[in-house]
Amino acid sequence: MVEAFVRLLCPECGKEWEANPSDLPATRRNFDCPNCHATRRLTEFMRTERDLEIVKQFQ
Repeated sequence: MVEAFVRLLCPECGKEWEANPSDLPATRRNFDCPNCHATRRLTEFMRTERDLEIVKQFQ
């Protein structure tokens, strides 16, 4: 089995990181940046549409 990952980008501080989509909350739930603790919907942290599609597949 291949491990999936998505790329995230904080719209507040610009921090970039990768995460396992199965470890993330639902796309409509709030998510906190691990760097600056900004709270927004998870979809706002997705770098690309493809990243969002991958997360939706794991929900």
